[in-house]
Amino acid sequence: MGVTEMKTDANTTRRGFIKVVSVAGAGLVLGFHLPANEKKFNSEYGDGNFTPNAWLKIAPDGSVSVTVARTELGQGVRTALPMILAEELEADWSRVGIEPAVADPKYGEMTTGGSTSVRVSWMPLRKAGAVAREMLIASAALTWGALRESCRAENGSVIHIPSGRSLSYGSLAEKAAKQPVPSDVPLKDLKNFKIVGQSLPRLDSRDKIQGSAVYGLDFRLPGMLTAAVSRSPVFGGTVKSYDDKKARSLPGVRNVLQIQRGIAVIADSTWAAFQARDALSVIWEEGKASGLGSAGIRAIFDERITGEGAEVRREGDPLGALEKAAGKVEAEYELPFLAHAQMEPMNCLADVRKDSAEIWVPTQSPQWVQGAVAEVAGLSPEKVIVHTTLAGGGFGRRLMVDYAIEAAQISKAAGAPVKVVWNREDDMRHDYYRPASLHRLKAGYDGTGKLTSWVHRIAAPSISAQLFPDAKPENPPYAVDGAANIQYNVPNILVSYSMSNTPVPVGWWRSVYNSQNAFVNESFIDEVAAAAKVDPFDFRRKHLPEDSRLRKVLELAASEAGWGKPTGGGRGRGIACHSSFDSFVCHVAEVSVSGKILRVHRVVSAVDCGIVVNPAILRAQIEGAVALGLTAALKGEVNIENGSAAIGNFDDYPLLIMEEMPEVEVHIIKSNEEPTGIGEPGLPPIAPAVTNALFSLTGVRIRKLPIRLTG
Repeated sequence: MGVTEMKTDANTTRRGFIKVVSVAGAGLVLGFHLPANEKKFNSEYGDGNFTPNAWLKIAPDGSVSVTVARTELGQGVRTALPMILAEELEADWSRVGIEPAVADPKYGEMTTGGSTSVRVSWMPLRKAGAVAREMLIASAALTWGALRESCRAENGSVIHIPSGRSLSYGSLAEKAAKQPVPSDVPLKDLKNFKIVGQSLPRLDSRDKIQGSAVYGLDFRLPGMLTAAVSRSPVFGGTVKSYDDKKARSLPGVRNVLQIQRGIAVIADSTWAAFQARDALSVIWEEGKASGLGSAGIRAIFDERITGEGAEVRREGDPLGALEKAAGKVEAEYELPFLAHAQMEPMNCLADVRKDSAEIWVPTQSPQWVQGAVAEVAGLSPEKVIVHTTLAGGGFGRRLMVDYAIEAAQISKAAGAPVKVVWNREDDMRHDYYRPASLHRLKAGYDGTGKLTSWVHRIAAPSISAQLFPDAKPENPPYAVDGAANIQYNVPNILVSYSMSNTPVPVGWWRSVYNSQNAFVNESFIDEVAAAAKVDPFDFRRKHLPEDSRLRKVLELAASEAGWGKPTGGGRGRGIACHSSFDSFVCHVAEVSVSGKILRVHRVVSAVDCGIVVNPAILRAQIEGAVALGLTAALKGEVNIENGSAAIGNFDDYPLLIMEEMPEVEVHIIKSNEEPTGIGEPGLPPIAPAVTNALFSLTGVRIRKLPIRLTG
């Protein structure tokens, strides 16, 4: 009793899943593998032959370190992952630390994105900790000549229960390294968890508070030079000619050279590099994007969405049911391009040599960086070492490798270590933007207010098709995430997608297409509820199955927010819920309006993401998602003018400021389900919760973001 036996699935319990790594004087070192996703975890160990990409080390001094390949972007991954392992290990948390992994092809997938870090690491980390625990207990039993059953692990030691004797993990580590690796070990019962489920301080907080944490912009090498790049203001433009005489004459300038994306200035300092870049005279070949504007992009969407599109979900007879419906609602929704606007601009330090290269970069995709730099340098990937630094935010922007390619090209030409630094204008104007989109919806309901038909047509660029045009198209398209899998019970449903690519570069943005499709779904479901004269909470609730996890968060958020009770103070209240990345979130927002100013005062959130590793980190993630989601809903918009992004800094792409941040209450549903995503799921429902609240207050329906009040 008190333990959950490991499943006997040969793919996941073979001894080959974990290996002892022989390191002289290191104590006990176990190598294991963290997969890219759940499917890979169930398939990568079929023959027991694998290469570790994560390590657990218990040193002779009793310290425990975990080496993992996930980037710390502020989401707390360097705390959450060690907590999982330390729980099963029965480690002394005060002695646990973390070390980042260096990118290498043999380590497997190291990408940080899609809210996968905890989701896919949960079981491998638990098993690795449990294996180490059992090896330590076995070595203690051998030392005492005692039965294994008479020993237990606790807080970094093994205790002999009958006598009360104990041995520290540090004293047992080297002997444990000589023990056979058990193929099947017990995992702890959830009710006995002591570390997982606690709001423990982040392991990197002290360094960040003291200013000793090293981000990409902080890292320096002796003899390092700095580079700034002049890039085409028009998407896809190339250099036609340039004059660098004035730039070369400025103090501290070492060289000026043309690279793939523009003209690079290499200098002794960041200041000198930017000053010289401003002194360049460049004539650009603007290319096919010249003259393109937001109105032209909207026309492309209009044309594409009018066609049939690719049907990604069809159930029943949605068009026939629509004709027979007692009531019908139609609406069109539009969302703009968005920038990432992370606090730390793009940067990368490259040292490309004849036979090797070394990179220091805040990236979410170290192996993509490795492959791209290897191609630039003419090296095999194993000759390129990528050090992943802390990153000052990412939101998907750091999945791209354009800035690393620039650094590698410049370093190779300079024959020296070179750090490429972007300023805020570079970041804003040369982003890979969250795609814009156009949506047309129709719904029908019967005399009881029950949905009978739902039709959702989408026109939007495809991130994958633009970035990887030669790749096999995804099925279903990612652009329908959050739309094709709408959770409400509707007997007749049609969702179609019309791919509408443009020259505007697009990329992944926090919650990706869910950030758009949830706004559309949850706004339109409110419209239908209003037309059917049904309370929007009741309308949602009756269209979700009783055992639905989305229904549970809907009910919890409504209850905690006081749904149905007066708001007072001239406020309106709105609700929205959404499922993404295997998690379920509902927000209730309270808003007020003064003239043209919309103020969000309070957000009550309910979350079900399975077992919660660290509640404080979860709450921070929801608060951060609300902040970014409100920035997008109230302010975010990248207009396109003459093939360029018509933004430059925070004066024309403003962010939510502290005094605009609402009070956020986060309520967590207790669950025994395995952990799911939390970095992204909090964002999609916030915009519709706000616009639905605005409608309840003023009767004004918002179908185009950002919100613009005429007041």
